[in-house]
Amino acid sequence: MASKPEKNLETFPNPFINRDYHIHMEIPEFTCLCPKTGQPDFATLILDYVPDKKCIELKSLKLYIWSYRNDGVFHEAVTNLILDDLIAVLKPRYIRLIARFYVRGGIFTNIIVDHRKKGWMSKSMIPIGELSGQLNFRE
Repeated sequence: MASKPEKNLETFPNPFINRDYHIHMEIPEFTCLCPKTGQPDFATLILDYVPDKKCIELKSLKLYIWSYRNDGVFHEAVTNLILDDLIAVLKPRYIRLIARFYVRGGIFTNIIVDHRKKGWMSKSMIPIGELSGQLNFRE
């Protein structure tokens, strides 16, 4: 049976709840529609978070991201909507989403949004933002 896009995000219990650790994901196939022209917009989403009690289940995240494919939405709005949905289900210690939209009319757009749990301070040195691009092959 084929998968279908859906807005339902699933989680699983954090296996190391007593430790701060950084989860980094790159999602290079995000698409939505321009609400003005109806043309497709393409982006790479970069998700970084420090989980608290829950972690995001990857297949549900993939189907959730896919669900925006036919939605007409501004870059700023969709980036914030995605982050709000992730915060609602994960309640993470820290989370940041970067949306790097491909060129449209000679303009590249990058939207960066983040959220920190009230009172949370990292117990260790977590290099959020210091990872280079994902390599999907071996040299």
